[in-house]
Amino acid sequence: MAEPYHSPTLQARRAQMFPVLADEEIARLRRFGAPRRYADGERLFETGKTSPGMFVVLSGVLRITGRDGHGHDLLIAELSAGGFSGEIGQLSGRRALADGVAAGAVEALLVVPEQLRALLVAEADLGEEIMRALILRRVGLIEMGAGGPVLIGAPSSPDMARLRSFLARNGIPHLVFDPANDPDAQGFIERYAPRPEDMPLVACPDGSVLRNPGENELAKCIGMLDAADADRVHDVADPVYDVAVVGAGPAGLATAVYAASEGLSVLVVDALSFGGQAGASARIENYLGFPTGISGQALAGRAYTQAQKFGARMLIPVEAVRLDCGRPEERDPLALQLADARAVRSRTVVVATGARYRRPDCSDLKTLEGRGVWYWASSIEAKMCAGQEVALVGGGNSAGQAAVYLAGHAAKVWMLVRGPGLAANMSRYLIDRIAAIPNIELRIRTEIVELKGSRESGVESMRWWHRDSGAEETRAIRNVFLFLGADPATAWLKDCGVAFDDKGFVRTGGGRLPLETSVPGVFAIGDVRAGSVKRVGGAIGEGAAVVAQIHAFLARENAGVEARAA
Repeated sequence: MAEPYHSPTLQARRAQMFPVLADEEIARLRRFGAPRRYADGERLFETGKTSPGMFVVLSGVLRITGRDGHGHDLLIAELSAGGFSGEIGQLSGRRALADGVAAGAVEALLVVPEQLRALLVAEADLGEEIMRALILRRVGLIEMGAGGPVLIGAPSSPDMARLRSFLARNGIPHLVFDPANDPDAQGFIERYAPRPEDMPLVACPDGSVLRNPGENELAKCIGMLDAADADRVHDVADPVYDVAVVGAGPAGLATAVYAASEGLSVLVVDALSFGGQAGASARIENYLGFPTGISGQALAGRAYTQAQKFGARMLIPVEAVRLDCGRPEERDPLALQLADARAVRSRTVVVATGARYRRPDCSDLKTLEGRGVWYWASSIEAKMCAGQEVALVGGGNSAGQAAVYLAGHAAKVWMLVRGPGLAANMSRYLIDRIAAIPNIELRIRTEIVELKGSRESGVESMRWWHRDSGAEETRAIRNVFLFLGADPATAWLKDCGVAFDDKGFVRTGGGRLPLETSVPGVFAIGDVRAGSVKRVGGAIGEGAAVVAQIHAFLARENAGVEARAA
């Protein structure tokens, strides 16, 4: 076995990551679990396979190991009496990201996911200690790269960046093997990728190998979209949800947290990842309660975990393609059609799909997306830009946050703004910060004209022009970040009868409830809603407010059923 993996960060947090429960605390846990006995060498859970739940060691030693992608084990911890296994995936019954083997005879208390969630709610102090450990363990696994897929290919590859960004935004541990300096990676390529278009390769935890997969294919390989999810969606004991939330940005996640914590059954679907556009913000500094700022990914990750703590079910990545509002009988549930041919029935639907950044009118833009054209700026893209010139197009807060972040990595950031300045759409603190950073150069009244490059090479250069003088400039820029305003993501609602404004945003307030659309039981919140403030704080506020209105709607529906029965 390889030497135990201890980074300085993990070592500093180890006491919180692996606390030892006192006898009195274990006694409180017993009503949530069932005792089990395991023989020496018996495996309690295994990387890549669905974990039965959290194990609390009563006697003996449970050895937890990760895998480094080369077939070697990394010792994570040895848990004796009072220790407990698991990480945040145990809240929703996901696949294990580590191996757990009995070192000698072991007696343990098995707490299944449903009971784990009940424990976290019922035992506040103890639940806080356990929840903190589960979260920190996932952070540690991400740092180690253990338990997730292994990506094999050049780190600078556009497709590698696409896959790594998807994994990072969904909080999935992964490793990257560069064939330029890893002999094992080169041998893997010779066996599985005879053609350049097969790259990058993905070695899944179950041993299967994917060739340059799409995000959905990758999601299935790592267990984000297990068959068990379909069973849970169509669980005969709960065939109709109280709330189906479409979109896992700040608004949708806030709805999920408040609705689930108040006892409503909640399903959340999102086509890509949790966090939405806010999840790509490097640092949000004007969100209430975070004086030093917080990244959009961290804020969204906390909300995502919090929603699962209260029992909200997550289907990510799954796209909603149509909402059936036909309700031939007045009280029939709404039907949400998903891209994988599944259908979800729910008494209410919350539209929280936000908006998508607009695309400039450039030839070959679609071909170059993910190959030097980006709509977010994470650490992955930033590392690819180290020491280079980059261009950023847009003048809102998201653009400003990205420019500040990228300036810490790139040699120069060209910031192109169509309007006369930044004041109309950007917070003052960001304007002042941009002005103080020497390697950000702002070009006002300027538009992107042309991108040159290919699918194989990515972006090679770009050309822009000044709207007043007509002067043009071409620069050898390989990474372009687009934050060009936004169009509402509402195509899936077109056949439902939901009313839109002249820009395509969803109208609300025409019925009995302020956030209800023109279709009873369908609500809209966040950036997708006409008249919303397009801020994270506003979206979260609407997510909280809509839950009270859902309660009012459901109470009215229930009263109608009772009146008809009488």
